[in-house]
Formats: sequence, structure tokens, C-alpha cells
Amino acid sequence: MSKVLIIGAGGVSNVVVRKCAQNSEVYSEILLASRTKSKCDAIAQDIKNIPVHTASVDADKPAEVAALIRDFKPELVINVALPYQNLAIMDACLAEGVNYLDAANYEPKDKAHFEYSWQWAYHDRFKKAGIMALLGSGFDPGVTNVYTAYAKKHYFDTIDTLDIVDCNAGNHGQAFATNFNPEINIREVTQKGKFYKDGEYFEIPPMSEHKSVDYPQVGPRESYLLWHEEIESLVKNIPIKQARFWMTFGQEYLTHLRVLEDVGMTRIDPVDFKGQKIIPLEFLKALLPEPGQLGQNYTGKTCIGCQLTGTKDGKPQTYFVYNVCDHAECFKEVKAQAVSYTTGVPVMLGGAMMLTGKWKGEGVFNMEQFDPDPFMAEIGKWGLPWNEVFGQKLV
Repeated sequence: MSKVLIIGAGGVSNVVVRKCAQNSEVYSEILLASRTKSKCDAIAQDIKNIPVHTASVDADKPAEVAALIRDFKPELVINVALPYQNLAIMDACLAEGVNYLDAANYEPKDKAHFEYSWQWAYHDRFKKAGIMALLGSGFDPGVTNVYTAYAKKHYFDTIDTLDIVDCNAGNHGQAFATNFNPEINIREVTQKGKFYKDGEYFEIPPMSEHKSVDYPQVGPRESYLLWHEEIESLVKNIPIKQARFWMTFGQEYLTHLRVLEDVGMTRIDPVDFKGQKIIPLEFLKALLPEPGQLGQNYTGKTCIGCQLTGTKDGKPQTYFVYNVCDHAECFKEVKAQAVSYTTGVPVMLGGAMMLTGKWKGEGVFNMEQFDPDPFMAEIGKWGLPWNEVFGQKLV
């Protein structure tokens, strides 16, 4: 049984804390910390079976995080704060010699660009310290990495194509809202699209390539090619000739986003307003619905999976592995919508893999670098069952 420090108090954190409490054979005690302690208190008050303490912390300051670690002495720090804060939290873990896990890769606050290089650069220091960092233990990245590793281990000798597909067919009743942190969401979808083919990366204009994908239990949805971080680690660690990532967007969302871009509300550089410097996207975030509060009236389903083509025993192979998650059912269980749920459950399980020694190492790792079988054996039990389809091509 293990003590963990969880940093962040948004919608994903709510799921992580509740799921850790459900898995009390592994998680015995939690310290939940965020800049706003009242948000931590609101999550902690519903947990009765294991102790959940709360604290205020500025995760941009490694010294503050390190002080919490020294006082609480956790075996693992789970970072579900903002991606801007990853490096500061990793610095604190290095200083105190404690293992680290996050759900999304670092990106600098002043530039809408994300890649693993900044965190991979910590590998030698974590290895020397004898501790482990597990990056991207959400769904995508995270479960999609494990799906790919599982497919490679069991069904493929060679992989020609990998297409990761992410569909949210839910309805939250809002004119415009994002399913996770608005800053991160909007920065992500307004970047250039990018994919990998034959050892090179290719960029395309944002949202310029799309196609209809027929998602199981959902039906056809228009899906857009985006850049997503798991592509970078997967093609580094697994031989894949071509890798792409697709995500669905409704026309109403795209119309709102285009207007907001046109009037400058998605800018991340400071502008002068009545003698003060403000960042338009941060102001927009303050106006939009809080993602963690969307769950109560959310209906519909998500479908996220990996389609692979290649060969097995010299014969062509096509394989699709996926999960379908229901927004309303998620809210009944943990008071969260499915996007938070599908991210939070793998965070808990990735942590459990580390704490029980099923995944272990010294240095900085991505999910696909470990044996996928123990993770795949348990993920359904915790709320994200998976399905397989052979011989049918979706993308």
C-alpha cells in the first residue's frame, strides 16, 4: 500500500482521486494539492475509505513541490496539473528522489508547441537518481500507446500503418465548451497538423485533412488529422512506417473556433488592455464553462482506438482495438464526463503498475516501453473495457 501526492484539482484529478480510492489495495493515502485548496477540498470530501489530505501549492515552483514531498513522503507524484508545469514538478521529484507520472507532455507557456524532447532530456538524471518517470499515462497519449504495444506483441511482425482515432459523440448542451482545459485544448487544435511517414514528419495546415470514420456504437463522424504527442514516442520505440492521429469535431465547435481565431481570442501573446497586459486565450478560458462541470447533463459516448495494418506470419493483417465510454454512466460513478474519465482511469492504473512493480525502470519512459499485458488485463476492471476487430478497415 502506497502514499501518493497528486498535483492538480481539475476534472481529471477528480477522477484520479476517486479511482485511487477505489483501488485501496494499492493506494493507501493521498495528498491532493493545487493552487486553489478549496478545489482540492471539494474533491476530498467525497472520499471516505482512505485518507485524502489537501494542500495549496504553486506547481510552477519546484521548491514548493519539493517541500510537500519532504513533508508527506509519497512513493509517487502524480502530475495532473497543467503541462506547462511538468518540468518544475520533475525537478522537485529529482531533488527529493521520488517517482513521477503525468498524463500529457510538456509545452512552453509562451509557444503553442509540444514535444517530448524536454522531458526525455531528464532520462539520465532520473536514471542516476534511481527513480522512474512515466510520461503520458492518460488515454491518448497513454492507453493508445499500450494498445499499439499490445498489437505489436500479439498480432504483428511488421506494422505498416497506425491510425489513432478519437471520437467524442457526446452532447453537453453548451454553445461552445472544451472537454479539457480550454487553453490546452485550443492550443492543440489550432496548430498545424502533422503525421509521420517513412522516417519523416510532414506538416499540413490546421484542420485541412479530414475524412468520415464509422466509429463502433457511434456511427460516422467527420475526423480531422491533428498532431498528437503519442505519435512521437510510438515511432521512436516501435518500428512503424506511417502514423497519424484523427479527432472528431462538430461543425458548431469549428465555427465558434474559427470566429474566435479571426478576432484574436485564441492568441497566447500578451496584449495591452486598459493599461494592463492580458493574454486573450487566458481571458477566454475564464469565460468558458469549466470542463469538470460539464458532466451532469452530458449524454452520448466517446470512442477511442488504434487501427493498425501490417503483416503477421507473412500474411496481411488489419486490426482495430478500441474503447467506448458513456458520458452519463461516468457521471453516475465519479461525477465526471467521459473525457475526464478516460484520462483519469489510466493515470490511476499507470501509477498502480509502477507502485506494484509490474512496470519498473530507472529513467524516463513512455507507456509502450513496458509489457502491455498486465495493463490490458486490468483496464477493463477499472471502467475502460476494450474490444478487438480483425480484418475491417475504418480509416
